Amino acid sequence: MVLTLPLGQAPQGLGSKENPLMSALQERHLSPAETARRLGISPKALRLYEARGLLAPLRSQSGWRTYGAKEIATLHHILALKQLGLPLVQIAELLSRRPPALERLLAAQERALSHEHTRLGRALGLVRDARAKLAHGTALSIDDLIQLTKETTMTTREQHEEMKAIFDPLVEKHFTETERAQLGARACDQTEASRAWDGLMAEAKALMAKGDPGSPEAKDLARRWMAQVSLFTQGDTALAGKVKALWNDAMADPKSAPKLPLNLEIFAFIDKAWKAAQGSDKAL
Repeated sequence: MVLTLPLGQAPQGLGSKENPLMSALQERHLSPAETARRLGISPKALRLYEARGLLAPLRSQSGWRTYGAKEIATLHHILALKQLGLPLVQIAELLSRRPPALERLLAAQERALSHEHTRLGRALGLVRDARAKLAHGTALSIDDLIQLTKETTMTTREQHEEMKAIFDPLVEKHFTETERAQLGARACDQTEASRAWDGLMAEAKALMAKGDPGSPEAKDLARRWMAQVSLFTQGDTALAGKVKALWNDAMADPKSAPKLPLNLEIFAFIDKAWKAAQGSDKAL
């Protein structure tokens, strides 16, 4: 639904096409539902951004929230910075320093999209090469499979939003507001972390196809997997327990489970490989 903020009775002639001033004042405003729908986010996300002080919607005379061009521009900044991997805490800090500079943000987006365009071209080439090998009766090696999976299953924006819709309620369920703020404030490269996990999951799926969690490759993967977990938990066993509970809840939901990048089989494989790795390490 499109809303227009009531401006009272206009003087004679001010509301006509001939008066650009009144046309500018009567700017179109969107309702929260329409804003969320057209931007592809949830109304809950709008409320979260408002609660965190990132966004200040306008109010109609009847008290309804509305969003005009300025508010939509702010939302563009928020969503673009989130896409670039910044947590809400840092986004709030950036937006509070000075009025957002759209040109600088668009330049950063251009660089990110250019990088993504290059990656997609590389991924398309790998898929074509893999199909050509199979067409000639050549089996794909484990290295082929790992590289193919890493380059073709990177998280897209649509997948990212879908994962947020699944995990945001679970994060609120398992972590207090203080814990969420502390985690969001951590200085870490979200993009690099995502790439690392994409690689580990791709390698896990390829090794699962071989079916031996006790192989040297599987044990090496398990060690690197647990090291990546430790980077997040920083040795906090309570935090590790909450993360595990969160994933268990996600995988127990029949609607969410098929969409997740991980499943019980992968966790079981890594668990066996980790136990095998620990046994090997003790034997040394």
